Amino acid sequence: MISKFRKLSIHQGSLLSQMLVFALPIMAMNMLQLLFNAADMIVVGRYSGSQALAAVGATGSLINLIVNLFMGLSVGTSVIVAQDFGAEKPDEISRSVHTSITVSAINGVLVMILGLVFYTPLLRLMGTPADIMHLSALYIKIYFLGLPASMVYNFGAAILRAIGDSRRPMYYLTTSGIVNVILNMFFVIKLNMSVAGVAWATVISQYLAMILIMACLLRSDGPIRFRFRLARIHWYKFEALVKIGLPAGLQGLLFSISNVLIQSAVNSFGSVVVAANAASGNVEGFVSTAINGYYNAAITFTGQSMGARKYDRIDDIARVCVVLILITWVVLGSSVLIFGRSLLGLYTSNPEVIEIGMVRMRMMIIAYVSAGIMNVFPGLTRAMGYSILPMLSTLVGACLMRIVWLVTVFAWYPTVVVLFLCYPVTWTLAGIGQVAGFFYARHQVRKRAALEKVGFTPAI
Repeated sequence: MISKFRKLSIHQGSLLSQMLVFALPIMAMNMLQLLFNAADMIVVGRYSGSQALAAVGATGSLINLIVNLFMGLSVGTSVIVAQDFGAEKPDEISRSVHTSITVSAINGVLVMILGLVFYTPLLRLMGTPADIMHLSALYIKIYFLGLPASMVYNFGAAILRAIGDSRRPMYYLTTSGIVNVILNMFFVIKLNMSVAGVAWATVISQYLAMILIMACLLRSDGPIRFRFRLARIHWYKFEALVKIGLPAGLQGLLFSISNVLIQSAVNSFGSVVVAANAASGNVEGFVSTAINGYYNAAITFTGQSMGARKYDRIDDIARVCVVLILITWVVLGSSVLIFGRSLLGLYTSNPEVIEIGMVRMRMMIIAYVSAGIMNVFPGLTRAMGYSILPMLSTLVGACLMRIVWLVTVFAWYPTVVVLFLCYPVTWTLAGIGQVAGFFYARHQVRKRAALEKVGFTPAI
């Protein structure tokens, strides 16, 4: 059955063209997702006011805090399926698929329960401004009802990307996103539901995306086909998934904790700064999500190359990733800076919000090449089987240093500019660590290749 998918093999051939063909649908998907999220904020900001905009924006860090630990396991899915595919093992692919989907469903329910139990005390702990507290609580309570669907969709999309199919996840997300926008306008503009309308639109679209991705897996005639009667956790696959995915999830969790602390500092400046931070972050996200398409490409290309024991392609994959990051940063980053005020004006007509948003945007975009390196290189390292190194780099370079920054530099100079400067500084430090981790993992892989040449074949 594996031969039916051989046309999707990406561990051989021209890297630049193949990575672009693979990454562009992911970039489009990520940017469409952000566009749909932006539509949420634009609709609620324009028709329900800046307080409603701030309420939605204030929940982002908390949502990521609860979700990222479990969502990181989907990285493990990408790696193990890609390695099985590169090694042409259809039975192993099937076990990886059924383990991943089963784990995603269980995790989704667990995260939903955790979110519904702890969202109120966490919002208070973050210092959410009193004038938006009730709106933030309402939004996040509804949002968490959609997490089981979001979890299953992301694991399903990871399976498709691992075999080289980055287009169908984009199609499904586009469909659900269009529905989300339509429901946003209906619930908020027509029914005056404010943040509740935005939240319900998001939940409904998440379940639609889940249905579409599961229908694809159920109809597949290859080794990725999902059968409910085979749904179970194969524990050796779960162990491999956790080995790669748990450090990625912990990295996301730790990163989110540092962002929650920064969000708490942002909240201390009041709802105007919260709204500016949310709107600017949403605009900047078009650059970061585009670059993150290369993260997924790095995982899939490197994972398949590892499975096929084509270790010499890993350096080429890294070089192509760097070139693509630089090109994307220059093109999209400059565009965001040029049209920044007009873009922020879509979210709000409040001039103070726009001005503060521009201050953040200028500081962030200039340093986004560091963020790109920090985000993409962990994909290369994890796909080689070394998932703890990226986690440690993020823990020290980003999370720990952000806390140090908040209790020292920001405490000494408590201004919005000093607070926002925390991001570029820590991106650069974490990026240096991620590159160092990649070179260490690559050295270990070269040692493995040398052993294979003399007749010893270690397990991957």
